[in-house]
Amino acid sequence: MDLRQQAGEILEAVGGKDNIAAATHCVTRLRFALKDEAKVNKEELEKIEAVKGSFSSNGQFQVVIGQGTVDKVYNELADIAGIHHATKDDVKAASAEKLNPIQRAIKTLADIFIPILPAIVTAGLLMGINNILANPGIFYKQAFIEVHPAWADLANMINIIANTSFVFLPGLIGWSAVKKFGGNPLLGIVLGLMLVHPDLLNAWGYGEALKAHKVPHWNLFGLSIQKIGYQGQVLPVLFASYVLAKIEVFLRKKIPDAFQLLLVAPIALLVTGFASFIIIGPITFAIGNALTTGLVSIFNNFPALGGIIYGGLYGLLVVTGMHHTFLAVDIQLIGSTGSTFLWPMLALSNIAQGSAALAIMFASKDEKLKGLSFTSAISAWLGITEPAMFGVNLRYRFPFISALVGSALGGLLLTINHVRATSIGVGGLPGFLSIYPNKWSVFFMGMAIVLVVPFVATYLIALRRRKNNSL
Repeated sequence: MDLRQQAGEILEAVGGKDNIAAATHCVTRLRFALKDEAKVNKEELEKIEAVKGSFSSNGQFQVVIGQGTVDKVYNELADIAGIHHATKDDVKAASAEKLNPIQRAIKTLADIFIPILPAIVTAGLLMGINNILANPGIFYKQAFIEVHPAWADLANMINIIANTSFVFLPGLIGWSAVKKFGGNPLLGIVLGLMLVHPDLLNAWGYGEALKAHKVPHWNLFGLSIQKIGYQGQVLPVLFASYVLAKIEVFLRKKIPDAFQLLLVAPIALLVTGFASFIIIGPITFAIGNALTTGLVSIFNNFPALGGIIYGGLYGLLVVTGMHHTFLAVDIQLIGSTGSTFLWPMLALSNIAQGSAALAIMFASKDEKLKGLSFTSAISAWLGITEPAMFGVNLRYRFPFISALVGSALGGLLLTINHVRATSIGVGGLPGFLSIYPNKWSVFFMGMAIVLVVPFVATYLIALRRRKNNSL
């Protein structure tokens, strides 16, 4: 493959160098901020040998190339077009101008939560290992550590390592949010940790303390302020981070450089701290708990409907980018209730998209499409669905619809059996590690549904399409 020729063809297909505002690449894809996506010739683009698919998301036009090749194609493209090597932030900034307010809000949430996702997923996997060791009914009727006490301390250590990301979650969110809003991320860490300071009443014990009328208070000149922490909470630290960043930016513009070290951080943290404990925290804590209670109530009272709707529509949320907002909801549910009923359906949805893509590999005679379908199916089964969805399933529509149907059926099974995850893990085949072990059998039945239904439906329709020369 002549990569320089391939890069030149890609450049022409996306509208030429004059249509590129900025360009970069990730592990598998070229990422463009284009001035006018209407100038893209998708038909010609996807005929190019190096291209395995393309799609538009969050204002960026992305071309799937593949790991190990994408950086070489990008270097050739940048050289031909005479464009500088942009960063992901450059492309995000250029593409953000085309987003509407709702898309910008979703993108903001994504930019805050995606950087901390490795810590959350790692915690989920480790908690899965702890679940295997500490829960009964897996190896024996009793828990493994009860039968083999020598393993108990190891399980406890794993649990501490795993729980750290959730116990100090506001610190992670504070770092990422303040950075996103233009402030000093180190101050964001301090803000987040301040909200879970050990001298505060633990948020997980707030309910019992409230019933017993033992919630501690500060008395600020006659104003009674609850002395509680915000462990596992998302909204308090998000709003407080925004306030902190804006105060810091304002002070840096007004205070001379010689005094900034002495004044900016102390004033910003002090003002934000008072605002957090007096106004932001109590209000957002109540809102977060109300949203959690409402969502839990809906799924408790109408589990079948909730499973069909969320399980069936999750793939559409990914297409629109709105799935990032539910990452915050999952984290809020875990922080407030100790588990989430949404994430298991996400895992099945990803598997369903992979199964539909795999069916195309078996049904198609096109060698390039076969290769793309196989690799994207494996990727989806490991939690990354974009190559399967945008490179294969949405291109022909019926695989995508088959995946949605399979995912809806899987979601129905999970919700009527009250399957929950203790954490966010890898959203694919390894996802069972995050599920409560006593619900593994149901989750595996759900996995069987999303492996079989989308595959069979897609394969049968594809065979009919192939006979009509439309595949």
